[in-house]
Amino acid sequence: MKKKLNILYEDKNILIINKPAKVLTVATPKEKIHTLYQEVSAYVKKQYPKNKIFIVNRLDKDTSGIVVFAKNEKTKQNLQNNWKEKAKVREYIAVVEGKMKEKEGTIRNYLYEDKTLYVHETNNPKKGELAITHYQVLQKKNKYSLIKIRIETGKKNQIRVHLKGLGHPIIGDKKYGSTKNPIGRLGLHATYLELEITKGNTLKIECPAPKEFYQILEIGKILLKGE
Repeated sequence: MKKKLNILYEDKNILIINKPAKVLTVATPKEKIHTLYQEVSAYVKKQYPKNKIFIVNRLDKDTSGIVVFAKNEKTKQNLQNNWKEKAKVREYIAVVEGKMKEKEGTIRNYLYEDKTLYVHETNNPKKGELAITHYQVLQKKNKYSLIKIRIETGKKNQIRVHLKGLGHPIIGDKKYGSTKNPIGRLGLHATYLELEITKGNTLKIECPAPKEFYQILEIGKILLKGE
């Protein structure tokens, strides 16, 4: 990572970053150095060498947007172990292939991963884990649709698989059926998070999608807030 960290929020317990696309959140067997975790760790250690950082949530390598880190074990455990309850609203912006017919909708089914790490949909609750995705079309133009997504569950590749299932894969998502990559990256961005830090104290973080998401549809940026 060559660019300076894009810090969205920071206090004594948490650090929230706008992760660039094409950057791993954490290390893998193939890449252990060039990760968001390493960059954030280096940042906090500059303040005090003994400082530690803990990952709370993750994004796919090619997805950009909001990633939460904890500065201590207690905060990490509190947020990560209760993520479904603490992360009250999780929204994304995506650009998909084709003009979607329905203005909004909900996808509810079950997801399972095969031996090749490919995630599939199924209606069999015994075969997969429940995944729920809500979507709303914001704009349709130039054979693409700009949509807002809110997830109730956070399964691996959930949004990508669900949109593929609708016949509208996310642009740049070759793994799940996209044949177009007009912006040179995956068209998916984590744009909004409502996170309950402590009881009665909810943090609202906004992170606008990259300008290329809007340029491809020849529209100005749409300012979004959680509902």
